Amino acid sequence: MLTTVNQLTKAIETVYKSAEEEILSNVDDVLSDLDLDSSDIEKQMVEEEEKEEGHENDSTIVKLVNTIILDAYSKDASDIHIEPYADSETVVRYRTDGTCKEIMRLPKSYKAALVSRIKIMCDLDISERRVPQDGKIDFKKFGPKDIELRVATIPTVGGIEDVVMRILAASIPLPLEKMGFHPYVEKRLLENISKPYGIIFVVGPTGSGKTTTLHSILGHLNKPHTKIWTAEDPVEIKQIGLRQVQCNPKVGLTFARAMKAFLRGDPDIIMIGEMRDMETTGAGVEAALTGHLVFSTLHTNNAPETITRLLDMGIDPFSFADSFLCVLAQRLVKRLCNNCKRKKELDEEELNYYKESFGGQEAWDKAKVDEALPFDVYEAVGCSKCSGGYKGRMGIHELLVTTDEIKRNIFIRSQAEIIRKLAVEDGMLTLKQDGIIKVLQGITSLLEIEKVCIS
Repeated sequence: MLTTVNQLTKAIETVYKSAEEEILSNVDDVLSDLDLDSSDIEKQMVEEEEKEEGHENDSTIVKLVNTIILDAYSKDASDIHIEPYADSETVVRYRTDGTCKEIMRLPKSYKAALVSRIKIMCDLDISERRVPQDGKIDFKKFGPKDIELRVATIPTVGGIEDVVMRILAASIPLPLEKMGFHPYVEKRLLENISKPYGIIFVVGPTGSGKTTTLHSILGHLNKPHTKIWTAEDPVEIKQIGLRQVQCNPKVGLTFARAMKAFLRGDPDIIMIGEMRDMETTGAGVEAALTGHLVFSTLHTNNAPETITRLLDMGIDPFSFADSFLCVLAQRLVKRLCNNCKRKKELDEEELNYYKESFGGQEAWDKAKVDEALPFDVYEAVGCSKCSGGYKGRMGIHELLVTTDEIKRNIFIRSQAEIIRKLAVEDGMLTLKQDGIIKVLQGITSLLEIEKVCIS
């Protein structure tokens, strides 16, 4: 029998989806099994104090762990927290849209077997409970979904371990036009990523979507005539056409070593997961100066601060200024739920507060905010389809593009505030300004913007 690739893919997805739905439909059954089996396992645990891991392969435990992972994935959770208490139940929490929420409580007799089962799935030492361990679960070996999970075990008081699992679902990069960039930011970003050489940074705190943005950019640049190397830890998004390397410091494969290898691999574009030290940063600048387009990330709070942080690392200011193209800072904020958000009319006092928060009337006029009139401001309500009035997240951005004046200030190691002022004069929208524009478009709320923007 002959078939097309699309038909085969659709058939596979149908089979996997039905298997996933069957497991998720049995969540209540699995939890009720726990209550029924709890007393029996408690007796066994007492008898086998020295061998608590003996229950990690029980069918109930296997089903429980699979169910938790699939349930978290179906609810778009980014992390799963398993939190056992010595003399109480085990709490399971999911982080969804940046917020942790308790999902279930499991009988205390399951705490050891639950942790041991997860450790077995990622090939960790189940007998070692005194030190933290890291691993990865390839869930398609155990269940119906192609999901990868990064696992960290952390010993806590009482001789028990917490487990945190970061869900790294196999996914494709979002197109740049769907990333939520302000049109002005998107235009200037496209201008810079289209240049043949130079270095570009995407910055922000942990969990701010830096990897997603980088892969969106690489997806835009991923063409048959372009050679792209990436060094990541871990590889979260896989793209055909990219040559992706999983760094492993335990065997000496660091970002810096990968970068040096890439320079011998005839690259056009290089992406390094993070500029963690002077060696990696120096290699990145050298690659940019020798005709390559380099992308990386850094943990900084805003775009101007990135420049001073790199100079503080010890990077040569002249080499850096010559290679530097731009830096994109970003944060994630919650989206208002489209099902229940309620329109809000702005009075004059509220509008003045928005203008003041934006930076004053001059900044408001320069950004041409009034061109978006009438404003569509909404407030969170809450319904059965969302979590307190919000559903999903989106980015707010701050793009600093180098100019001759900014380069001169890099040469003399100027403070971040001076560089910030020059960037704003050049047209940079700050994180807060971009956020306020998205509030006026009815996408998020001012409360969400003020949560992530200090100034």
